Amino acid sequence: MLGCAGRGGQTVGRTAGPVPPAPHPASPVPGGSVDSLLATLSIRQQVGQLVVPWLSGSYTAFDDSLFQVAARWVDSLEIGGLIISVGSPLDIATKLNALQRRSRLPLLVSADLEWGAAMRVVGATAFPQIMAVGATGDPRDAYTIGAAAAVEGRAVGIHVNFAPDADVNNNPANPIINIRSFGEDPRTVSRLVSEYVRGLHEHGMLSTLKHFPGHGDTQTDSHIGLPVITAGYARLDSLELVPFRAGIAAGADVVMSAHIAFPALTGSDDPGTLSRAVLTGLLRDSLRFTGLVVTDALTMGAIVAKYGAGEATVRAFLAGSDLLLMPADPDSAVVAMTAAVAAGRITPERLAQSVRRLLAIKQQLALFQRRTVPLDSIPYTVGTRRFQDAANDLAVRALTLVRDVGGRLHALRGRPGRLAVIAYADEFNSSVGQYLGELLRQGGDTVDYYRLWPMSGTLSYDSARAVIARAPATVFLANVRPISSRGNIALPDSLAQLITATDAARPTVLVSLGSPYLLNQTPGVRSYLVAWSGVRASERAVALALLGRVPIAGHLPTRIPPDYPVGWGVTVPVAGP
Repeated sequence: MLGCAGRGGQTVGRTAGPVPPAPHPASPVPGGSVDSLLATLSIRQQVGQLVVPWLSGSYTAFDDSLFQVAARWVDSLEIGGLIISVGSPLDIATKLNALQRRSRLPLLVSADLEWGAAMRVVGATAFPQIMAVGATGDPRDAYTIGAAAAVEGRAVGIHVNFAPDADVNNNPANPIINIRSFGEDPRTVSRLVSEYVRGLHEHGMLSTLKHFPGHGDTQTDSHIGLPVITAGYARLDSLELVPFRAGIAAGADVVMSAHIAFPALTGSDDPGTLSRAVLTGLLRDSLRFTGLVVTDALTMGAIVAKYGAGEATVRAFLAGSDLLLMPADPDSAVVAMTAAVAAGRITPERLAQSVRRLLAIKQQLALFQRRTVPLDSIPYTVGTRRFQDAANDLAVRALTLVRDVGGRLHALRGRPGRLAVIAYADEFNSSVGQYLGELLRQGGDTVDYYRLWPMSGTLSYDSARAVIARAPATVFLANVRPISSRGNIALPDSLAQLITATDAARPTVLVSLGSPYLLNQTPGVRSYLVAWSGVRASERAVALALLGRVPIAGHLPTRIPPDYPVGWGVTVPVAGP
């Protein structure tokens, strides 16, 4: 905020400097039509509407160079939208309000809110990853995540959720989907996708199905390379496309393409994002999708390395995309697209078709009437107790006990004791395990805590062994999750070896706060509990389970080869007095 009222009504705290310009006059759409507005836009302005750059949600002053870059996109390129990244609710809303006021046409703002608005909005409700919903099997949980994301996202100025993930996670080696999918069974995924879409729609937010035509059966991260799916149409039709059909039938507004090659379908090694056979032939013609088609990020390695920033946008548009998401260079995207129209590669009619779809979406959202959000209502909406209670409840019901040979988990639930808690996560989750330890101490346990990182070396592992030696039982808490551009999703070999050795010597429980496939590296572990996510609600659920205060009743929504099928789960009641 620029200032606040001081004593006597005087304004304090404002210094001389640039302020956002006055809002542009209202566009003619409220009293006219989309076509009448479209007729007023030049080719370059139409192109600008289809370019959607990435914007940090963190605080910046209005005269900061980073804000000025975004302001130039709005003023000069006349972009049609933004994808917003991580920031506090007030920082995001303030920044978006300022850009909306200076934009000639309202901006369509999108974000990845797969497991709730907290994925991008710090302080919003953090639900577990959506595979947790597959573990409960309850479509109402999918609806609730969609509803919460919509309410909290709209409160800060976000209109489109790039979710739900409609991928069927049928490849345990997939490094980038994993717990972002509802699961492995296409019919179950379809039901949950449909309810997530309904939760968004009934609370005012647009939904997106991704990553079309399916990213579940890959072993390459498309952020750094080009995955290839060799299956033909028959397999796609009976597996990958099933949830997309269900989501389209539920009224999904947007479909996001995948940077994946389908040579049996397209006859080439072009990624789906650049394939007319995929985006026009399959999505538009066969599945009869009439909404917006958006690219996955055009900064991703599978695209930029081969085609360059400008040509990638043109090829994606010619394939059938409407919005060009996160081009590597927005200026190059506008120049390349405008030149393609001038050269006849893109017809004015095809360009107008996509712009018309976008303007109609903006009209549907009533953005021509109101494009900004009230800042004073945000604390009453974002991160409130009703959604946090729902997240806590979901996290408990999603707990899935895969194995408890010899009753090691049961023994821990029986009475307070001394535990070594060894936590592991990437650098983005520096506090993993601390909340769990706090709750266990409140429940009567004595907890010795130690934290390991991906870069931990010999001395750190020696320290972990010393902590383990001081306690009669050990809980390993591992948050291994999909991270773009990492290329793998696994425990470090040194940690897998430590877990295996500890389990052989003393009572041990391995808890996964992410990928369910950790048993592949620790096949001898006798007690294995999956909590699906590293959010606070999931740590709370694990603590309550270890203390014996909640039942464990989740079921696997995906196989854990070779022994555990979809639907497997060891049910444990609340511990007795």
